[in-house]
Amino acid sequence: MSTYSMAQIVALTGVKAHTLRKWETRYSFLAPERTETNIRYYTDIQLKKLMNISILTRNGYRISKIDKMSESEINSVIANKLIDSTQEDDISALIVSTLDMDEKAFDAVLNVQIKKNGLLLTTTKIIYPFLNQIGVLWGINKVMPAQEHFVSNLIKKKMFSAIDQLPYANKKAPVILMFLTENEHHEIGLLLAYFLARKMGWNVYYLGQNVPTENIKKVVDVVYPKVLLSMFITPTQDSIKLKLDAILEQSSVPLLVSGNPDIIDGFKEDKRITYLSHPDDLIEKLKTMY
Repeated sequence: MSTYSMAQIVALTGVKAHTLRKWETRYSFLAPERTETNIRYYTDIQLKKLMNISILTRNGYRISKIDKMSESEINSVIANKLIDSTQEDDISALIVSTLDMDEKAFDAVLNVQIKKNGLLLTTTKIIYPFLNQIGVLWGINKVMPAQEHFVSNLIKKKMFSAIDQLPYANKKAPVILMFLTENEHHEIGLLLAYFLARKMGWNVYYLGQNVPTENIKKVVDVVYPKVLLSMFITPTQDSIKLKLDAILEQSSVPLLVSGNPDIIDGFKEDKRITYLSHPDDLIEKLKTMY
């Protein structure tokens, strides 16, 4: 069972420390554990309960009323509230379903958001902030790698489903080749780019993750892309530079890159490379190149 400090609970739930202390003295639903030196800490169960309570308070529920509700009543109300939920509510619900590894609950949140706002807004406003929160949990050893893989694959499943529903491009439409290089496995951003380009009528050749750079030229010679797209999450600047050099040596095709903002250092004068800081940058670039 994982444990959380008050500072970690504040960061994850958005409930302020003085509010937590007040709830602890006035209500029965919150009873943190104490170390031998009398320092508060919280369990997984308490984190999930506080996540749910924070959703209810953001939706106008008085804490005195919540205190009298059973856990099943709280869960029932939250399930209904997610239809008209806020961004914070959705992220909290996704975190709870991640900790529980509850695929059905996770899918329910994404289904509502994709239907209401589309894949682009759902990714930028919900999925990315959620993954940042999961990164916080992973960084403090509160999420297992298995849980992170679990939710990443659920997200990718949604994205592939959305892509599959788009029509194929005209054979004469321009071609974009997308890939992640060796040891790059964070595929969600690239899948969003795949969706956007396909929706805009481009022919997309999607190679996925962990593609050896020496294979790029062979594919370029077969599909004749108008532009290449890759993303770099790896924090090591030297490895990024080596990969970019390898790609540029093999092809004169313009290269769009995104991810780590340090990517462009050392390549600012190279007109073959365009750095994309946001999905909107990709949309505008593809419009001008079509």
